[in-house]
Amino acid sequence: MNTAPAPQLGFIGLVVSDLAASLAFYRRLGIEFPEGSEDQPHVEAALPGGLRLALDTEATVRSFYPSWRPPTGGGRVGLAFRCTGPEHVDAVYETLVTAGYHGELKPWDAFWGQRYATVHDPDGNGVDLFAPLANAAQ
Repeated sequence: MNTAPAPQLGFIGLVVSDLAASLAFYRRLGIEFPEGSEDQPHVEAALPGGLRLALDTEATVRSFYPSWRPPTGGGRVGLAFRCTGPEHVDAVYETLVTAGYHGELKPWDAFWGQRYATVHDPDGNGVDLFAPLANAAQ
């Protein structure tokens, strides 16, 4: 019987094609990366709850995995950001789309009781915005 503890999720890692563009996007969502991160091959930021978000350039990944290629056929990963309420979903979506990011799914009242929207980060990853609807129990 194995009595070793189970590993714990420590960070979410994204491979990005343009680090500065990705930093600008995720900073708009409130993630605080250190100043000067644009000049680094690997950067991390603390997230609530103890997780970290790590961004690596494609060149960094290829430095230790030369045959690596970006996945094809859609986004690489999906992230979801909880907003303070339905109006906040609408406001964040509008701010990102106005800044030039692709709005994949306009805010709508989902049947599962949330205001929900999806935008794409600079690499095409789906980034969902959500908040419970006032009449939903969550």
